[in-house]
Amino acid sequence: MSGRRQFLKDAGAVGVGIAAGAGLAVGTGAAVAADAGTSALGAGGAVLPPITLLTIRHAGGRESLGVRFDDGVFDVAQAAGLLALTAPATLEQLLREGSWAQVEAVIANTRSANLTQALLTEPSITYGRLFTNPGKIVCVGLNYRKRTQETGMPIPKQPVLFNKFNNTLTSHNSVIRLPGRDVAYKFDYETELLVVIGRHARNVSEEDALGCVAGYCTGHDFSARDLQLETGGQWMIGKTLDSFAPIGPYFVSAARAGDPNNLKLETRVNGELRQSSNTNDMIFNVRQLIAYISRHFALEPGDIIFTGTPEGAIQGKAPEQRVWLKAGDRVTSTIEKLGTLNFTLS
Repeated sequence: MSGRRQFLKDAGAVGVGIAAGAGLAVGTGAAVAADAGTSALGAGGAVLPPITLLTIRHAGGRESLGVRFDDGVFDVAQAAGLLALTAPATLEQLLREGSWAQVEAVIANTRSANLTQALLTEPSITYGRLFTNPGKIVCVGLNYRKRTQETGMPIPKQPVLFNKFNNTLTSHNSVIRLPGRDVAYKFDYETELLVVIGRHARNVSEEDALGCVAGYCTGHDFSARDLQLETGGQWMIGKTLDSFAPIGPYFVSAARAGDPNNLKLETRVNGELRQSSNTNDMIFNVRQLIAYISRHFALEPGDIIFTGTPEGAIQGKAPEQRVWLKAGDRVTSTIEKLGTLNFTLS
C-alpha cells in the first residue's frame, strides 16, 4: 500500500506540476513555437506536457485512456467515473478535443480523494489499440537513404505516399493472423516512427510543422511483398490486410520525445537483430513530410503518419537470401524514447 500512496502522491504532482512547468495553455487554439519540445492540440486545445499515454483493454473489449507513470498506470476512465468528472475516454478523443485539462483535474482529484482503484500495475494490464478511427493513415515509402541503396532504387525527389485503412490497426502484444498461402506468403517487417497530428494543418511551412505534432509512437508497417510488388505494383493491398499496422505500446508527447529526427530504431525477429538505424537517415524528415503532405490535403488531430523504414528488411536482401516471416515468429520493434512494440504471427 505504501507504493500506491507514493504513486498517488507522484501522480498528483505530475498531473499538476508538469502542466504548470510546461506552460499548459487551455482553450487558446493558438499555434505554438515549432520546435521539438512543443506541440499543439485541437481547435480549442491545449499544449501537452511531457507525458506518456497508453490504452487499457478491459474485459469485454472496452478500451480506455491510461497515463503511464514510473510506478504504474492511471486509468483515467475509472477515476473519472468514481469522481463523477468528465474526461476523454480515449487518446483519439483527447487529441480531437484538446481536453488535457480534464485529465489533469481527474489526476489531481484522485490524489485528493486518495483513490487507489484507478491505479494499476503495468504488468497487470492488457494493452489496447492506441488508435481505432484516425481520419487518415498516411504512409511514406523509400524514406531512408540506406534503404534506397540496398534496394537499388533512386532517391525520391518527393515523398512517396500510400495509405493503410483502419482495419490494419492493432496493439502491442497482438497476434497477426496470416492469410492462406493462396493470398500471400512473402511477409516482411518494417519498424517505423509514427507521427501523430495534434492540430489542423494545411499548407504548413517546414518551420511550423512540428507545432502540429501531438506526439510519436513506435509503429510497424507489416507487409506482404508478393501482394505489394507482384500484382501490378499495388502497394496499398500489400500493406492493408487485417492487423497489418501494430502500434504501441505508448504514445509519447512531443515535449517528452524531443527531436524526432535523431532516434535509434531497431527490429528483432525471434530475438535476432534485423534492422538497426536512426531517423537521422530519413530522406525527408518529419518537418518536411508534414509540410509536403499538408500542401496536398489537410491533416487533422488524430491523423497518423508512418514515416518509412530503414535498411535491413527482407525485401532488401538478395533473392536467394530472403526467408519470409511465418506463423510462430515474434517481431519486436524498438524506437528510442518511444518504447518496444511486440507482436507474434499465427
